Amino acid sequence: MCGCVHSSRDQELHLEGDPSLSAAPTSTLAPRKMPKSISISKQLASIKELKKGSDLEKAIATLALIFRNSSDPDGKLGKATAKNLLQTQFRNFTEGQETKPKYKDLLSELDEHTEDKLDFEDFMILLLSIAIISDLLQNIWSVKIMN
Repeated sequence: MCGCVHSSRDQELHLEGDPSLSAAPTSTLAPRKMPKSISISKQLASIKELKKGSDLEKAIATLALIFRNSSDPDGKLGKATAKNLLQTQFRNFTEGQETKPKYKDLLSELDEHTEDKLDFEDFMILLLSIAIISDLLQNIWSVKIMN
């Protein structure tokens, strides 16, 4: 979707606790090492570097974990799975967008994606693109932050 080139150097996921979980996946998007039955909040809590992490760091880590928990063993999302995540995990951003041309274009681009699967970078770009055009973002911008 974005045409960006990925870094050839993978980052290592550092987990604290169960030694089988920290057994050196070679990428943050490596095949699932934590069963889906473990909640995202517990998975976040198991990441030593995020114990004192910022809200933004935890938000990105949450996105990465949801992606990883939903991806196939190659660390990719099928189009149907991506659309399901949009409907179930991102519905407040997608509601009411169905008739907007930009939203339709984004979904068409997803359908026409040359590969049948999305990597993490493409999925993040899709989420950000939808968030930017959403009505919810406009509501977020209007929230009063000071008295």
